[in-house]
Amino acid sequence: MKYTLEIVIDKPRDEVVKLFDNSDNMKYWQKGLISFEHLSGEPGKQGAESLLKYEMGKRKIEMIETITFNGFPDEFHSNYQTNGVVNFQRNHFEEENGQTRWISESEFKFKGFMKLMAFFMGKGAFKKQSYSYMEDFKAFAEGNPKYGQ
Repeated sequence: MKYTLEIVIDKPRDEVVKLFDNSDNMKYWQKGLISFEHLSGEPGKQGAESLLKYEMGKRKIEMIETITFNGFPDEFHSNYQTNGVVNFQRNHFEEENGQTRWISESEFKFKGFMKLMAFFMGKGAFKKQSYSYMEDFKAFAEGNPKYGQ
C-alpha cells in the first residue's frame, strides 16, 4: 500500500527541519508515544536505529526506526518495523515563500495476519492516521500552545 500526503506549515523550512530533526519533540506531536530510545549508530544519521513505544487505545506497539537517508533540509527517509508491518517513510521539505511544504510518501508492506488486518482496515485508516500526525506536527511547529513548544 502506497500513498502521498502534503501539508503546508507556516514557518520557514530551516525552523521546521530543526523541530522535525529533534527526537525530543516527538512527544509533542505523535499521539500515543510513550518513549523513544536510541539503540545504535550515530543519532540522526543513516543507519541509526531507535526503539519507539506507543500506546494506542488498549494496544501497546513497539517499533524499530532505521534512518535510511538524512538529506536535511531537503529530505529525510526512514523505515519503521513492527510485528508483520514495515513502513517505508520518505519525507520531503520544500521552501515556499517563508512557508514549508512537507510531502510525506508512505509505503506499507504486510506479512501474515497483518495482511488481513490491513485489508479490513483499508488504505483510508492508514492515511487518516498519517495525516493526523502531520496536522499535529504543523500545530506544534506553528506554536500552538496545546502542543507544548
